[in-house]
Amino acid sequence: MSAGAHPIVELAGVRKSYGEGTPVETEVLHGVDLRLLPGELVALVGPSGSGKSTLLNLIGLLERPSAGLLRIDGHDTASLPERALTELRGRAIGFVFQFHHLLPGFDALENVLMPAIIERGVASREDLLRARALLARVGLAGAERKRPSQLSGGMQQRVAVARALSLSPRLVLADEPTGNLDTHSAGEIFELLAQFNRDTGAACLIVTHDPALAARCQRRIEIVDGRIVGAHEAGTERLR
Repeated sequence: MSAGAHPIVELAGVRKSYGEGTPVETEVLHGVDLRLLPGELVALVGPSGSGKSTLLNLIGLLERPSAGLLRIDGHDTASLPERALTELRGRAIGFVFQFHHLLPGFDALENVLMPAIIERGVASREDLLRARALLARVGLAGAERKRPSQLSGGMQQRVAVARALSLSPRLVLADEPTGNLDTHSAGEIFELLAQFNRDTGAACLIVTHDPALAARCQRRIEIVDGRIVGAHEAGTERLR
């Protein structure tokens, strides 16, 4: 990570409300400031209902903020129409969720190829080679033609990780990616994300309730009641 690197993610004064303009309007995020640099591996922690998922949805361009600056990979998202947001999301961001969301009618290889098919309408030979290499990298070289129902939970999540990395995203967002896995499988999934982070210099933001996994990240950002209340650098006490 270069000291002069430009942020992959930059939020300044970001607010998010639901039911805007109605008597039941509720503000969920209250002026969030956040920066993620290339090569950073960061955990986002906080109690249920603190705003973690809302924040991840905004960074993932699944929702728009109600106010404030949100810049992804150098693009001020407020000025982008929906189509451009969709293109930026597909090009720059990889998602890994707690529930793998694999397509049950397609095998592992086809699931990994799906982002390329959605992005370009067809998978190229290069896409195919990369998908095979990613499955081998996550330990599933012999399971390419197996459908999700034929794979264990940990194996399904490995396919989901390979899918998220298939377009070499600059930013990986992982929402409780190990929440349904045993300790051993959880450690393997985390290490896959960490290895991609080290190899490519992509930024990686992981939402987790697991303190052991959070402690392995370079930074831990804590959010409570829609506000970031602290940041923990690896090996240090909380910074205010």
